[in-house]
Amino acid sequence: MQIQVLNSQHSDLDTIFQFYDMAVEHQKKVFNKHWQGFNKELIETEITDSRQYKILVDDEVACIFAITFDDKLIWGNRDKDSIYIHRIVTHPEFRGYSFVKEIIKWAKVFAAKNGIKFIRMDTWADNDKLLEYYTSCGFDYVGVVTMEQTEGLPKHYEGISLSLFEIKV
Repeated sequence: MQIQVLNSQHSDLDTIFQFYDMAVEHQKKVFNKHWQGFNKELIETEITDSRQYKILVDDEVACIFAITFDDKLIWGNRDKDSIYIHRIVTHPEFRGYSFVKEIIKWAKVFAAKNGIKFIRMDTWADNDKLLEYYTSCGFDYVGVVTMEQTEGLPKHYEGISLSLFEIKV
């Protein structure tokens, strides 16, 4: 089995949105909150800026995720020297492959090459299952933030509290 982390291409746009639709369907089954959809221009910009990724297993897209290098609305004054991982979606046929751990391995190499000190993530503060999972993958839980300003963020950030996680590289 060959696993590769590669930049997504504009030709992957339909696949990315199919993954988001699968994620929302799954979120509705297992939790009381779900994503509210994403702006196509956001995803296109992430692809153009080499911040949207896919994980291939034997040349098949198994997982997608996005990164950013600033997240001030969520991380406030701690927003520096970081790579932020967002919107990890695993295809249902590949659940259990521990892609978060693969993303962490990839992010540690990326961080080392680019002088980045932290790998960071967030999730809904009341999602105990993901809190437990992310800490089991090596993230430190660093607290909760309640979103006050969300302009420029996807709709699901409105009026929520987030658990914050980081790994010091």
